[in-house]
Amino acid sequence: MSAVLDVVALRSLVAVADCGGFHRAAAALSLTQSAVSQHVRKLERVVDRKLVSREGRQARFTSSGELLLAEARRILDVHDSALRRLGAEEPHTLVFGSTEHAADRLLPELATRLRAAFPEWEVRFRLDRTARLADAVDRGSIDIALLIDYANSGHDREAGQFRLEWYAAPDWEPPAAGEPLPMVVFDEPCITRRLAVRAVTDTGQQPDLVCEAADLAGVLAAVRSGLGVALLPSAKPRLEGLVVRDDLPRLGPAPLRVRVRQGLGEDVVDLAAKAVGEALAVHS
Repeated sequence: MSAVLDVVALRSLVAVADCGGFHRAAAALSLTQSAVSQHVRKLERVVDRKLVSREGRQARFTSSGELLLAEARRILDVHDSALRRLGAEEPHTLVFGSTEHAADRLLPELATRLRAAFPEWEVRFRLDRTARLADAVDRGSIDIALLIDYANSGHDREAGQFRLEWYAAPDWEPPAAGEPLPMVVFDEPCITRRLAVRAVTDTGQQPDLVCEAADLAGVLAAVRSGLGVALLPSAKPRLEGLVVRDDLPRLGPAPLRVRVRQGLGEDVVDLAAKAVGEALAVHS
C-alpha cells in the first residue's frame, strides 16, 4: 500500500478538532496557521476527500473527516505509548491531558502558561474523557491531567472549579409539566452526564436522553439544532448559538483537579498546578 498517513499531520488534524479551529490548533502546537492547514491538506490528498471545511475561525469536519479523526486518535495514542515504553521519547516532554470541557475554555491560555513554565520542555496535549485520562495517568502514558473529578486519588491537587449551566437553542421550548426533559449528553463514561441525570431525577422529572455524542462538538451541534438541553461548564464568551436556561435544576460548581503520574518531580507538579490556576483565574 503506497498511501501513508503522516503522524505529524494527524496530530494537527486532532488539534483542529480539539481546539475548535485552525487558529487555536496552531497556538496549541506552536506552529503557524499555514502549517496546520498544509498538514490537513496533505491528509486530504492521501485519502482523496475533503476532511475539514472552514466557517470563519471555526472548523467543521465532514463525515470523512470525523472517520479519520477517530482513527487519528487511536494511531497517535499507540504511537506515543510505544515511544514512551521504548524510552525513545524526548526526555523533556510533558504530556498534559485535559477534558474537552476545560480545554474549550482554557487551552490557548494554558498552552501559553505551560510553555512559559517549561521553556526547555516540549509540551504536548491530549484531550479525552475524565475516566480515560485518569487511567492514562495511572498507566504513565501521560504526565499530568486536568480532570473534572470529585474524588481525590491521593495523586491529585485542587486546581479550581467550573460553574455548571444548562444550555439550549434560543427557540427551544421546555416540555409541559409532567413530561420528560429532552437532554443531550455525552456517552459514557461521563461525570457531567451523571450529574445532569441525577439533577433532573431529583426534581421528580424523568430525563429523556434524546441524543448521545462522543465529543463536545457533537453535543453542541445537537443542542443548537433544538433536540434538547445539555449541562456544560459555564463558558466565556458565551457559547455561540446557545442560551443559558435558568429555569432548570441548579447545580453547584464542578471541581477541577490536577492529577499527576507517579515519579513526576514535585517542582514539575508545582509549576504545572500554578499554570493551571493562573489560566483559570483569567477565565473566572
